[in-house]
Amino acid sequence: MEAAKPNISVTPWGNYQEQEVFLIRWENTDGSYVELTNYGATLVSVVVPEKSGKLSPVVLGFSGLEAYLEDKCYVGSTIGRFANRISSARFQLKGEKFTLEPNDKPNTNHGGFQGFHAKVFSVEINPEAVSFLLTSKDGEGGYPGTLNLKITYTWNAAHELSIRYQAVTDKPTIANFTNHAYFNLSGTNRDMTDHKLTVYAEQMLEMAADFLPTGKIMNCGNQAFNATKIKDRIAQSKGICAVNDYYILADNNKTDRLKHACTLEEETTGRRMDVFTTYPGVMVYTGDFLKSKFYGHTQAAYQPFDGICLECQHYPDSPNQPHFPPAYLAPGETYDESILFKFKLNV
Repeated sequence: MEAAKPNISVTPWGNYQEQEVFLIRWENTDGSYVELTNYGATLVSVVVPEKSGKLSPVVLGFSGLEAYLEDKCYVGSTIGRFANRISSARFQLKGEKFTLEPNDKPNTNHGGFQGFHAKVFSVEINPEAVSFLLTSKDGEGGYPGTLNLKITYTWNAAHELSIRYQAVTDKPTIANFTNHAYFNLSGTNRDMTDHKLTVYAEQMLEMAADFLPTGKIMNCGNQAFNATKIKDRIAQSKGICAVNDYYILADNNKTDRLKHACTLEEETTGRRMDVFTTYPGVMVYTGDFLKSKFYGHTQAAYQPFDGICLECQHYPDSPNQPHFPPAYLAPGETYDESILFKFKLNV
C-alpha cells in the first residue's frame, strides 16, 4: 500500500517590509511534521519520534516571526548569496573587482547585512513540494548579476527532508547556498555535546583564527569525526573551545549524485540523522556564538552549544582561492545542488 502523503497547511504569520509572511506546516499521519516560513525560506521545526514514540523537536527554532526578525544567528535560515566567509569582503571575477558588505569586518559572512536569511520569498505549494522563490537584483550586496533562486523542500512519511537549490543568472557571478539549521536530537534544552558525529571525510581545510581558510588542504587526523562525541572533539580544538571547520567529503560514499556527508546520533532518544548532499563539503559549526533573546522550541532561550550546524556547501572563500573548486555561475548555466536529511531510530 502506498504511504499516505503529508498534509500541508498555511497560516498567516505577520508582515515584514510590507510583505506577507506565512508559516507552513507539513504533517505526516504519525504526527511528525516540519514547519517552514517564507521569511528567509527558513526551516522552523522538524518534529519526529524518539524510541519511546514521543514526538519532540530536533532543530532549533522559534514560535513567532518577531524572534526571527531579532535573530542574529541565522537559526534555520537560507544562506545566500554566498554561504560562509569571503576574505576582505571582495573578490575578482573575469578581471572585474567586486566589493561586498563587510558584516564580519573586514570580511563578509553569509551574504552580508541583508543576505537571503532576511528576505521574504514568494511561495509555491503543491502536494509534493513547497518551493520558495527570490529574485536578487544585480549589485545587491555587491554581487554581480540578477539571480533567480528557487528552493524546493520535500518531506515524506519516512521522515526524510530534502532541500534543492536551483538558480540562474544574467551575468557571471558567484553562488553558494545552504541552510543554517541547528540540530539537537535530544528534543530537550540539553546542549548537544553528548551527541556522536561521523563526518565521511579524509581531508579538510586548514582554518585561520578568523575562520577563513589558509588555502591549505590537509588530512583530518585527530580532527576527524568517527562516531566521536562532540565534547571530545571540542576538547581537542585549538584556540577557542569549539569547532568551525570545513570537511571535504569523500567520493567513495557517493550514491547517484548524493554523497553521504554526516551521521549524527543521540543515545538517550535513539535518534539518528544521516545527511547526504551533492555539495563537495560540509561546514561543521558547534554553535559557540549561539544566543537568543526569545525562547525557542524547548521553552528556554538558546545558549552556546545548544545545537550543531552541518552546513553542506561549496568551499569557503573559494572566489579568492584559485586552487579551490570554483563556485561560479554563468549565464545559461543552472545552479543545482541538494541536501537530504534522513531521520530515523537506531535499533
